[in-house]
Amino acid sequence: MKLLLLILAIFLSACEAPPPAPGIGEAIDWNELPGWQQDRHAEAWPALLQQCKVLARKKPQWKKTCHEASLLAAVDNEKARLFFESRFLPHRIIPSSKQDGSPGNGLVTGYYEPLLNGSLSRSERYRYPLYAVPDDLLRIELAELYPELSKLKLRGRIEGKKIVPYHDRAAIDSDDSPLWGKELLWIDDPVAAFFLHIQGSGRIQMDDGSIMAVGYADQNGQPYTSIGKILIERGDIAREDISLFSIRQWLEKNPQQARALLEENRSYIFFRIRDNAEENPRGSLNVPLTPGRSIAVDPGNIPLGSPVWLDTSYPHESDHTLQRLTFAQDTGGAIKGYARADMFWGNGEMAEKLAGEMKQPAELYVLLPRDESN
Repeated sequence: MKLLLLILAIFLSACEAPPPAPGIGEAIDWNELPGWQQDRHAEAWPALLQQCKVLARKKPQWKKTCHEASLLAAVDNEKARLFFESRFLPHRIIPSSKQDGSPGNGLVTGYYEPLLNGSLSRSERYRYPLYAVPDDLLRIELAELYPELSKLKLRGRIEGKKIVPYHDRAAIDSDDSPLWGKELLWIDDPVAAFFLHIQGSGRIQMDDGSIMAVGYADQNGQPYTSIGKILIERGDIAREDISLFSIRQWLEKNPQQARALLEENRSYIFFRIRDNAEENPRGSLNVPLTPGRSIAVDPGNIPLGSPVWLDTSYPHESDHTLQRLTFAQDTGGAIKGYARADMFWGNGEMAEKLAGEMKQPAELYVLLPRDESN
């Protein structure tokens, strides 16, 4: 009898439906979207109008929607909500399964615009450089020859007659850096400079009292490695305690080991001076980001410009829901996968706190135009 039950259990487990493949699922009804009716949709409207300046020119499918949005006046929450409901349909984003085959979870982290101290001249205090895009950095495009590789962003340099990988962080930050003389400006804190690479943009309090803003210009093509993950794996910081603040504290307490840890992340960001220091940084869509309404995504899975509904919570407050409409307006080296987003929180102490602590499980829903949902 026991043998029969065992055979039956094996048979039934083999018949179980496999977990759904990760990706964008079928359209669902608006009333299935958690918290949709309660959002302040009018707060998302400026983010839509910002991206329409780009999308109306670059993506034909957005031209009509953006034109109709520009004609709406005195947009309140109800008017904005009805606009989206009449033109889009929500689709749940299915995350990848866990290694044991159980359903996976989406993840939302945060980023912000830090304030650093800097100077245009090197001195004893200002010793850590930010670099502009080097003249010898090659951007290698393979799409014309190999369309299947169109999503690859390859970078390199010429060495003799060969194209080789570009210098990694260890080489660039070494005492005999190949980029000496190409500095954009100088920073007084190596840890702050490193986290500026992670955030992608920031404001610099210059030694003359002025404010200068820098933004992402390019990347060296080397892979991104999370130093937080390394610290967890080594047992230096518990997984539940990992945050921007705990990582920064560890680096400051362990200066002898800090440089080697930072060099584990071979990725290196090059910057540019932003024209308008008062404007929010521009994301990969080339529109100013809207705090609390702009997110970074993996553009290979979620098209840039897509409205994305987030169902998550605030850091350390699992009972304090965060359900709102956002827009996919940026990308990031650590943002990979379908159900993955990084929310832009703006600048200032509260933005730093939210961004630094946010690592929340989430459900994500992408809003696709109705003609693409049929």
